[in-house]
Amino acid sequence: MNPFGGIVQKAFYLGLGLATVAGEKAGETLSELRTQAGKLADDLVERGEMTTEEAKKFVDDLVRNSQKPIGETQTSSSPSGKDTPRTISIDDEDSESSSPTTNNVDELKDRVQALQDELRRLQK
Repeated sequence: MNPFGGIVQKAFYLGLGLATVAGEKAGETLSELRTQAGKLADDLVERGEMTTEEAKKFVDDLVRNSQKPIGETQTSSSPSGKDTPRTISIDDEDSESSSPTTNNVDELKDRVQALQDELRRLQK
């Protein structure tokens, strides 16, 4: 018998065994994911933050996305951009966007001060 034949056969069986174990682990993980997603959806429905239909769709989408290859889930966003996360920026208090609010506060303080002065004048 060819000495390489035994090595190839062992390598094939090793690969087959690894694929079987990986498939079983993936199935267990997928089952756990479905269970946890179901619990999360049930909790959101209980709190009234989600309807039953939205919860079912949420769980189905989550499981469907978990079955896709990693690269595919990142590149398969809708062209309308609804599925892509949006960027939220938080401005510092010193930025220009907060200056109208600061002006409002200053105006309100001035108005309160004027009303207090008028009240004191009327009390005399």
